[in-house]
Amino acid sequence: MKKVTKIVYILLLASYTYLLFVLFRNQAFHTEYLVYGSDVDAYLLEMQGIDSGFDFPYPVYFMLGKFFALFAGVKMGAALSATVLNSVSPAVLSFFMLKYLSPLVPDKNKNKTAYEEFILLATYALFFVSMLYPPKGIYLPGMTLRNLGVYSANPYYNQTYLAARGFAIVAFFLFAHILTYYEDHVDIKEYVTFGIFLLLATLTKPSFTLVIVSAAAVHMIVRLIISKGKKTKEFFCLLATAVPTFITLLIQFGGVFGSDSHAGDDGGIGFAIGKAWGVYTHNIVLAIMLANAFPGVMMLLNFKRFKDNKIFLLSWEIMMAGFLEFLCLYEKGDRLQHCNFAWGYIYGIFFVFVSGLMLLIENTVKKKQPVWMLAFEWGVFVWHLGCGLAFFVMLYGGGYFYV
Repeated sequence: MKKVTKIVYILLLASYTYLLFVLFRNQAFHTEYLVYGSDVDAYLLEMQGIDSGFDFPYPVYFMLGKFFALFAGVKMGAALSATVLNSVSPAVLSFFMLKYLSPLVPDKNKNKTAYEEFILLATYALFFVSMLYPPKGIYLPGMTLRNLGVYSANPYYNQTYLAARGFAIVAFFLFAHILTYYEDHVDIKEYVTFGIFLLLATLTKPSFTLVIVSAAAVHMIVRLIISKGKKTKEFFCLLATAVPTFITLLIQFGGVFGSDSHAGDDGGIGFAIGKAWGVYTHNIVLAIMLANAFPGVMMLLNFKRFKDNKIFLLSWEIMMAGFLEFLCLYEKGDRLQHCNFAWGYIYGIFFVFVSGLMLLIENTVKKKQPVWMLAFEWGVFVWHLGCGLAFFVMLYGGGYFYV
């Protein structure tokens, strides 16, 4: 990374951090339910030891918030906790984007610095894309809401998802790299690092863990079958990295669905196609298309890249795991309307956006596609970005996410 690139990296991160701090602060201090409304109200009660009516057996965000509250009060503590943990996401994603994309242009190229700055700007664009939606007052078939039921890759109204995403990004890229060699040898350092970040993501919000573990299990079992059992040792070595996380998940599920939880005996997990998803939309197919237009285009026009691009492959495996989880599972009782299995699907949306943009930048630099095709792909991405910026401005101005 060149010196100028480092300066741009720091300036972008500082600007983004301040921008989101203002939003999180306003959400924490809001006094009207529909103005700067978010999920933070229940978190504030949890940090004060007051019964919020929910169970939060994932302590990282809350512990950091309580620490800041010692000096700044509960509301500011919650805002600072969300700000710090959320800023991990652009910091680490910028690092990985530069790591994988910067080598596409030789260091001797006079445009290298401008190219790296473009990568950084593109990275931050990923944190502002959203679902596609029509102008206010226009409703598509079966759609009564623009956000809920469709969902954005950037739900700036749920601080625990945002807090966990940075750890999830690191775990995602580490695992994608591990998939390129785990059948041949074991890198203990990278395995341990992956296990730590997977555990941190789980301790902050377990949604990512559910989908990456499901996707990884299917991928690894298929590979084991292909090897006719010859890679059993390698299979279990990689599986061992997730043991601490599995134990943590069992404890968390006991806290959420156990008899002593708020869900009580009426709680639990049910199976029904589209039951939770159907709470907020009557057109699931269209909702999927609106949320994933750009990733879908990149997948259809670059299908052959699944063979040689593990990041692209893993992102879509996570997407399918999240999609099936949300489509088929729901929480019983009062928790049904919260659609908590949507969070794994939202992670899927985010990561297929990441891998799709990485592939698009590569195709553009290496001129792997016709100009018209590149222009079309960039156009769809910019469409998502335009909708996302408008959605963010609405939230930033105090709008309610229930739209």
